[in-house]
Amino acid sequence: MNLYHTRQQALREHLKQNQLDAILVFSLENLRYLTGYSGEAAYGLISQSESFLITDYRFMEQAERECNNTQIICRDRKKQSLGEAIAQLCSQEKISALAFESAHITVQMWQSISDALSNVKISELNGLVETARMRKDAHEIESMRSAAAIADKALANLLPQFKEGVSERDMALELEFQMLRQGSEGLSFPTIMLFAERSSLPHGIPGDKKLQRGDIILIDFGAVQNGYRSDMTRSYIFGEANQQQHEVYHLVLQAQQNAIETLTAGVSTNIANEASQQVLTQSDYAQYAGEGLGHGVGLYLHEQPLIGMGPEHVLEAGNIITIEPGIYIPDWGGIRLEDDMLITENGCEYLTHSPKPFELDV
Repeated sequence: MNLYHTRQQALREHLKQNQLDAILVFSLENLRYLTGYSGEAAYGLISQSESFLITDYRFMEQAERECNNTQIICRDRKKQSLGEAIAQLCSQEKISALAFESAHITVQMWQSISDALSNVKISELNGLVETARMRKDAHEIESMRSAAAIADKALANLLPQFKEGVSERDMALELEFQMLRQGSEGLSFPTIMLFAERSSLPHGIPGDKKLQRGDIILIDFGAVQNGYRSDMTRSYIFGEANQQQHEVYHLVLQAQQNAIETLTAGVSTNIANEASQQVLTQSDYAQYAGEGLGHGVGLYLHEQPLIGMGPEHVLEAGNIITIEPGIYIPDWGGIRLEDDMLITENGCEYLTHSPKPFELDV
């Protein structure tokens, strides 16, 4: 029994509990999780007995090569609407109670589909697959371990290239090249590379800012393996740090370490958030502390659980989360440290291993 069959069977059990015959899957990440398909322009229907993936001629060969335990439907887009294709499957499979992922489809697109399903009882059902995705299996953990290792190697290759006068944009491009050269399938997300006062922008876009001695360097980036993403942030000083830079850096480092020390299966994410926030809120920089401590990561960059910004979650073995406290001071700069952490039965494990030297040699 392969992992895709196991995942589909678990989903069917939830459908039975909700008295549903099938679910329409629109999220590409959820489709990949359930079937193995890594392309685009595809839609899934998982019934109590069968799994279908609807696509068109552009992706048929890819779907047939990648999909597991799934029938591939090639829709002629000129002759058949998506709603008609789904209605045909509902009739064929005798589906009368159908759920759909409303969070992953536009109102306009859903209207055209629902018009073709007049004989089917339809209900919204969001988060079912995403909840299952929070707990990673051995294949997912190994993929993310590999993605993190690629990012570690790429950063190690990049650090000696920091010289006075290099730009944010050029260094971001070099880091991305290094990840691809190490075997990354792509970018986990657009690389964040910011210098000096621009490092106070939590998700700033690399620009033409030139590096100078004494500047903060903030780097947030990730690699991809088998569709699974890594996510790591490091902050440095180019040269010798001043007193305030030292203060802020070590506050953030302590906040991160305090949170990580709480991580183990059975512990609430609120505990980790409180351990980090206690350090930041009792400091002179409390008003500049970033909201939220971290998030789940996997096929999608920001998955559940959202730590400090979402509902409480009791950690389970197999959860992979980021821990990333930060302080962001406008017109001065920002410091963030982020690692990917695998939750285990007896604690946690770092997936990201890049060292954290604060000062870089000039």
